[in-house]
Amino acid sequence: MTNRRGFFSAACGAVAFLDGAVQRARAAAATRSGRGSSEVAADEDYWSEVRHAFSIDRNVINLNNASVCPAPKVVKEAMYRYLEIMNMQPSYYVDELLIPHSEGLRRRLAAAFGCDAEEIAITRNATEALEILQMGLDLKAGDEVLTTTQDYPKTLTAWRMREQRHGIVLKTMAFPTPPPSLDDLYERFASAISPRTRVILLCHMTYTTGQIFPVKKICRMARERGIETIVDGAQTFGHLPFVRDDLDCDYYATSLHKWLLAPVGTGFLYVRKPRISNIWPLFSSPAPRSSDIRKFEGIGTFPVAARNAISEALAFQDTIGLDRKAARLRYLREGWCRRLEKLPGVRILTSFDPAQSCGMGAFRIDGIDCDALTEYLMKKYQVHVRARHVKGEFSAIRVTPNVYTTLEEIGVFCSAIEDTVRQGKLA
Repeated sequence: MTNRRGFFSAACGAVAFLDGAVQRARAAAATRSGRGSSEVAADEDYWSEVRHAFSIDRNVINLNNASVCPAPKVVKEAMYRYLEIMNMQPSYYVDELLIPHSEGLRRRLAAAFGCDAEEIAITRNATEALEILQMGLDLKAGDEVLTTTQDYPKTLTAWRMREQRHGIVLKTMAFPTPPPSLDDLYERFASAISPRTRVILLCHMTYTTGQIFPVKKICRMARERGIETIVDGAQTFGHLPFVRDDLDCDYYATSLHKWLLAPVGTGFLYVRKPRISNIWPLFSSPAPRSSDIRKFEGIGTFPVAARNAISEALAFQDTIGLDRKAARLRYLREGWCRRLEKLPGVRILTSFDPAQSCGMGAFRIDGIDCDALTEYLMKKYQVHVRARHVKGEFSAIRVTPNVYTTLEEIGVFCSAIEDTVRQGKLA
């Protein structure tokens, strides 16, 4: 007789599911063993095999992957299988079979991030993870929070709500786009600290231009001054190769439906173990001051199928290799940036320094409205990008390719911008 565990394993695929496309990508990776990441980044035959793992609409050129990325077919298949089982007997299979598997996922995420599994809470996105911290930190009237004007709008809104409710002080600072160096960014944070600064929140990579910050240096400086550090990593997990010790932060939050290519509505929160008991959970808990990381996950009913499929996204990334993935993303960004920087009136707002950027870039054209250009590119060329605005500072077009993006698609985008510059208007 098939027992419960055997039934679940057969139906949901406890062993990683490999469709033909993933097998092809794995075989292609094996043939390039020993080759450097930079060399593989320019190997179009290899990335052609990777592209087969996705079922995206090729009639639209998607260069807005920083908002949300499509999951590869193997991840979607896993989610469908979990959803099928969930709907066969939700009250039993979810509680007895699917939710317990979150502990295996927790361990896998912790291994990828380089921390203890008891420091990882699985969330629905970076915003939820950040607001757990923003609303859960014990801050009193007059305490200062330091961040930049280019932090995510929702994150700034949360701090401003605490200003209204509790009298804390949000202090934001601007910086050049691009800055002259990582040291310049560090010095701006160091000089903006006051005796009342209690928390520094900084982006690992900004959502606006893809600027990377010297996170470890800033976090160590903050710790020496008794200041806690929160890192918004929404754009970096699954984008850059790094682990927790490369950041040395107290808290880290990310979305997994971006660069990890996990199902929409997935993310995680890292809390350094000694600090877990100091953070109030966003939702009520019978033991709100406990040191159990799971107190941050008590949100009620949630989409279990999407959560459990995260493991397949981690496995897919392992198939490609994060070093290769980051090298490819940087290669694509460098390609379009170098081509467009030669055009009159075009300003690239992302640094060419590899320590300051990877796959995300931003630009603007003098005299051309960014929102209008975004609409124009979609309507005339079926190219999807995103306009980003920092009030009082700049507007830009953000461009973010992915591992399935082709050089031909980058070429279509660049030709569209060249035509626009030549015409001097949106024809």
